[in-house]
Amino acid sequence: MNSELLDYTVLFVEDDIGVKQRVSESLRRYFKQVYEAQDGEQGLALYKKHKPDILFLDIDLPKLSGLALLQKVRENDPVTKAVMLTAHTELDMLLQATELKLTKYIIKPLNRKALQETVQMLVEEMRSYQIIPQKNLQLKNEYMWNVQTEILTHKNEEIKLTPNEKKIFMHLIRYPNRVFSYNDIIAHVWEDPYDKQGPLRTAIKNLRKKLPEDTIVSVYGEGLKLQT
Repeated sequence: MNSELLDYTVLFVEDDIGVKQRVSESLRRYFKQVYEAQDGEQGLALYKKHKPDILFLDIDLPKLSGLALLQKVRENDPVTKAVMLTAHTELDMLLQATELKLTKYIIKPLNRKALQETVQMLVEEMRSYQIIPQKNLQLKNEYMWNVQTEILTHKNEEIKLTPNEKKIFMHLIRYPNRVFSYNDIIAHVWEDPYDKQGPLRTAIKNLRKKLPEDTIVSVYGEGLKLQT
């Protein structure tokens, strides 16, 4: 892997303060944004707020276990990558939870080599299944997004997007049908996120006019998603 920080968000939930500090520092060598939580309930709240791309969860957490947390995530989110940290004695319980779509489990204590290999696997898998490697994204009513040229067309006619409209659209197409919070979108589009709710509403309103009806859908109390 190269030295450039990866543009994915990570949530790490671990109740051991020393382990949380050491692993978080290691994760920040790879990822630009790492959120931390010390129990399952706090982890779930941070997940709902930030909608991270990757979860690193200790299986044995206070208030809400790692498995219970991931079960709640999977109720509406089948795509976020999940890595579970587990002791040998917990492995049988973990292996029974096949419906949780774990990307990987790691036996504790976590060492640098295991973390590096896990990060490499996560990145390769995410890049393989995201829209980015594809050439075109076909939308409804003969609309097309060319990933390579970053141009939106309708019946081969180019539709001009402002820089902010393009940033919003490109952020949403990372995971079609996944809900992104308004704060997450704001943080992605504007360097200074202060008081940007109004500009975001305006940009979304204008972007919707340039796309097929119901392409960008509001999810009450959660955020926005691109519906394909």
